[in-house]
Amino acid sequence: MRPVNIAKYLNTILFLLLFTYLHTYGAQTKNDKCPIIPMPEKSERVFSIFELTNNSAINFDREFTEQANYLQKQLLKYHQLTVSLNPAGSPTRIVLKRNSLWMNKKEAYAIKMTSKEVLIEASDNHGIFNGITSFIQMTRLHGSGNGKISVDCWNIEDEPTFEWRGLMLDESRHFFGVSKVKQLLEWMSLFKLNRFHWHLTDQTGWRIEIKQYPLLGLVGGIGNYDDPFLPARFYTQEEIKEVITYAQERFIEIIPEIDMPGHAGAANRAYPEFSGGGSDKSQGFTFNPGNANIYNYLTKILKEIDCLFPSQIIHIGGDEVNYGNKKWKLNESIIELMKANKFSDLKEVENYFFRRISDSLSYMNNMVAAWDEVVDYDISNKKTIIFYWRGNKPEQLQKALNKGFPVVLCPVHPLYFDYVQDTLQVHGRDWRKYSYNSFEKVYMFSPKDLNVTYSEDAKILGIQANVWTERIATEQRLDYMIFPRIAALSETAWSNDGEKDIKNFKIRLKSYFKLFDKDGIYYLNPFTPAKTGEPVR
Repeated sequence: MRPVNIAKYLNTILFLLLFTYLHTYGAQTKNDKCPIIPMPEKSERVFSIFELTNNSAINFDREFTEQANYLQKQLLKYHQLTVSLNPAGSPTRIVLKRNSLWMNKKEAYAIKMTSKEVLIEASDNHGIFNGITSFIQMTRLHGSGNGKISVDCWNIEDEPTFEWRGLMLDESRHFFGVSKVKQLLEWMSLFKLNRFHWHLTDQTGWRIEIKQYPLLGLVGGIGNYDDPFLPARFYTQEEIKEVITYAQERFIEIIPEIDMPGHAGAANRAYPEFSGGGSDKSQGFTFNPGNANIYNYLTKILKEIDCLFPSQIIHIGGDEVNYGNKKWKLNESIIELMKANKFSDLKEVENYFFRRISDSLSYMNNMVAAWDEVVDYDISNKKTIIFYWRGNKPEQLQKALNKGFPVVLCPVHPLYFDYVQDTLQVHGRDWRKYSYNSFEKVYMFSPKDLNVTYSEDAKILGIQANVWTERIATEQRLDYMIFPRIAALSETAWSNDGEKDIKNFKIRLKSYFKLFDKDGIYYLNPFTPAKTGEPVR
């Protein structure tokens, strides 16, 4: 009989055990990173699997009751799992626990996972929510089947770089409605974006009901950028409340924008007595600063806006007034205003108007938000947030910083999502003239890229992308222009520059395409662009 080679059999057995282990837990190395977006500040793979089933439990400190219920609803929505709150004797559980060690770390959270428990800790509700969204991402990326979800275990410690992580949607040019806005808010929350800047009024349309001035919606809401005769579309105040409630559950603040004194054409169609005129290309573009009644009119509107939106921040535009204020030079009431106040030019008229409206908002205990043109006005740096958008004018950003204004960075390049994403796009802005904003450019953006000097006390609140909709008429194109750039925005706004890794981000990004598919989102696949054709409008 041939002798048995024990060493050979032992090697075979060890190989099979190793194969089974790697097959079960994944072939991880020290360089492997957590699969979620945005990338956590610290993450460590635990070689174990957490199985979530209908018999699992959510245990929580009482102050996190709302977040526990949110997690419960999300597991039902995405996985059809009916996980109970605080039952006894569950085989596996998710624990939401307050940890006072992070009292000075706003929005920070930690996750510790074993095969039996997912412990999410934070010192505040928003931090617990951030931990929940990270866990929900893990469950969605793994998928579910046979009534259970098997999730790779990770230990995570995480906190954001910027407090303001925003997205702006223009619904004046094209209106999308409650369902689409909610879907966008859902994805914002999943990617830990927390400011939704809602551009509700402009030259094209007025999109919010004002009880004291109903014609703003009924007349100002008529038409869109492509068709001036479409029936009026605007949000009722009840719909506004519905969207705000949905956003609040997801820790997203909504900042409404009521544009003035320019971009006022839709309002002036409804109430022409307040118009300051415009230009040949932009009829009725401005409000009339010389009309003594304009300030009472706009204050009443802003007071209704204040009642609806709990953020205590109202964006009032202040941009591009010179595009359509030609009639001011001939307006007798404005001429009288200039004489009475010894104004030498129309810029001083703008300053006067903006200061008065700012005072009204301050009286309502609201912060004023505005585009970077208003840095030149005589306004309070303690009550005004500047949105820096004109990347070709770094001197405006420098002035804002020097004057001590808090600033949100949203320069055209690379943070305007109405600009095309690559050189293959043939609709929208011509990339040969305006360049393009790829997801890589969004991902690699840093405040350090801007040609300014930051002092130690510079007040950079954060980063925001803007979606203007002149060339975005359908939900399909809206998706196509936002996704997947929203994922790159998320990591740019959350992570420190030194933590970003574009190669690893691309690997993680690809795994989210299946989630976009499940949600019916028509996205650009930047790795195989021909896979999804570009929507025309």
